[in-house]
Amino acid sequence: MYVGRFIVIGPEVGAYRVSSRSFPNRKATDRDGTVTVGPTADAPETDNPYISYNCVQVTDRGAVLGNGSHVDPIAEKLALGYPARDALAEPLLSLDFEKDDYDTPRIAGIVGLSDDPTTDGDPGAVIGTVRRDALLVEEVEGPTLVATYERDSPEPFPLEATDAAGAARELYDHEFEHHVCAAGVSRTDDGFETAIVNE
Repeated sequence: MYVGRFIVIGPEVGAYRVSSRSFPNRKATDRDGTVTVGPTADAPETDNPYISYNCVQVTDRGAVLGNGSHVDPIAEKLALGYPARDALAEPLLSLDFEKDDYDTPRIAGIVGLSDDPTTDGDPGAVIGTVRRDALLVEEVEGPTLVATYERDSPEPFPLEATDAAGAARELYDHEFEHHVCAAGVSRTDDGFETAIVNE
């Protein structure tokens, strides 16, 4: 099954995977808490605005994952102290679904929320998507998936990994078709760790 790009979000660990039929020549690059998706050196030139973006941004309050340019404003709002649901919903609503041939949904989530009154002091997680027909934002207690196609509403996902490297590998190796690269993030005693898989 082809579901396009997808995320799995939980309170302690999460991951993002690029799956693509149209633009497979991409890789993830880890830049000390920010993971960027971009073209490989041998990728054909394109003016598609949805090819390069930060897919993971770490803040003091949580790690943001997503499939496009909305990741940065979500991270900014979270760092400024916005409630997690608002930090996620406002950029998704403002930027809306991608204006491509498929009306591709934007997906995003926040892993490891802290200092958020909605989590009662425990790490929390929020996941969301904006599609042509809906904006969905939900707090989640366990690993939850949302994808750009076929699985475009949040649903439970049996993520077994407990660290960033394991989460990135598990999503990269998942049976969904056309994997390209993956990134993982996990909450640690010292903040967050990130990991990538490119193959």
